[in-house]
Amino acid sequence: MEATPRPQTNKQALDKRRAAFKKRIPVYRRQPVLFCQEILGFEPDEWQAGALNDLAEHPRVSIRSGQGVGKTGLEAAATLWFLSCFPFPKVVCTAPTRQQLHDVLWAEISKWQSKSPILKKILKWTKTKIYMRNYEERWFATARTATKPENMQGFHEDNMLFIVDEASGVADPIMEAIQGTLSGANNKLLMCGNPTRTSGVFFDSHNKDRADYRTRKVSCLDSPRTSKENIAMLKRKYGEGSDVYRVRVEGEFPRGESDSFIALEAAEFASEHGRAEVTGTTLTVGCDVARFGDDETSIYAAIGHKLVGQRHHHKQDTMVTAGWVISTVRGVLDEGYEIDRIIIRVDDTGVGGGVTDRLNEIIIEEGLDWEVVPINNNGKTLDEHYANLGTEMWGAVKTLLEQNMTDFIDGEIPPFALPEDEKLIAQLTTRKWSMTSKGKINLESKKDMKKRGVPSPDRADAFVLTFGDYLVEAEERVMLPSIGGVAMKRRS
Repeated sequence: MEATPRPQTNKQALDKRRAAFKKRIPVYRRQPVLFCQEILGFEPDEWQAGALNDLAEHPRVSIRSGQGVGKTGLEAAATLWFLSCFPFPKVVCTAPTRQQLHDVLWAEISKWQSKSPILKKILKWTKTKIYMRNYEERWFATARTATKPENMQGFHEDNMLFIVDEASGVADPIMEAIQGTLSGANNKLLMCGNPTRTSGVFFDSHNKDRADYRTRKVSCLDSPRTSKENIAMLKRKYGEGSDVYRVRVEGEFPRGESDSFIALEAAEFASEHGRAEVTGTTLTVGCDVARFGDDETSIYAAIGHKLVGQRHHHKQDTMVTAGWVISTVRGVLDEGYEIDRIIIRVDDTGVGGGVTDRLNEIIIEEGLDWEVVPINNNGKTLDEHYANLGTEMWGAVKTLLEQNMTDFIDGEIPPFALPEDEKLIAQLTTRKWSMTSKGKINLESKKDMKKRGVPSPDRADAFVLTFGDYLVEAEERVMLPSIGGVAMKRRS
């Protein structure tokens, strides 16, 4: 007669659960969504799942959103994932106010920890600290109000995560202290918040510094968690185009403080929704030339609205750059497009003149029927609203991007697209503009951009050289040489 098996004790069941959890940890490190589902019983929304995966793959993640989309739930899940799946971690959670940090975020962490049978046993929650049992001093998450930089200093571990809630409201010195602390092998930063300010580290993470971050925008209109009645009330009270509606509902930065020439939302829209097609038989190449130093030489190639090639490099002389322009053109020709005209536009100021000269030499030597057009950004412009040719060409791209959004609203497919290139989007949307004493629009100079810590917009300038006179050509204008470089003139 077989013996009846003894029922497991609570301790045996817990040991078994711990062993199973420990075995799954390598998988959970790569797949935080699976951790949420299996350990927390938390089923992330689509954007939350994407953000968690971003955090697993990238050291810096920044999310701007409307109100009530589930930011706090994401932050709680991220805290417990990192705290449970990496050895001897430190997780620092912060927010501008004690109420937001303790009453909202810390309470949300407690809720999900207490729902998990395994985390309830292995983690100890207190009002200011959550720690792995038996490792209180070295394995913990802590809550620190973002009131002074020293609150964020003194943390050093290979595995460390900073979570900044309502990040738009955290002062720059505090954010700089956080960033200075993140020097370990697996140190990460997650920032979330309503985009209330158009300055500061959080704003920069979605603009000039966005190439260093994985960024997301979450609109209340796309979230199943938000109150549609509240959205309708905000729309009635403030208007759909108001800054209140933009910030609280759409997750967009307010327009009120911004003086960027091209709006971030227009560029992001073109990257996410634009569907450009090859139109016409003219291949246009734009080249912004840098020689040595930190600046970047950039080359783009397009047929109509369709980007068909690009190349970027550092610290190469003008002869090499000319070679890469030729290579880019030939690479497009090898793709089999029907092309009967090739126009190469080169920023001819500074070292760009050497590229122009070398391209002309190659064209003559090889008997190529290509056109090289040197562009002087300070040259004359046909449109009286712009101070110079460079600003007018940027204005043409700005118009294309804004028309994209109008077409979408009208039910059409946006015909102009940007590549998924965070550096390009950042450069297009961080250049400021001003009005001259003569009432003309003038773009911020590269020199002034560098003074305020913004990199030279090399990719953006090359992109504008490629697409910037598309509307001009559509209005039957032609590029003609002039004493000042290149001017716009109507065909007779």
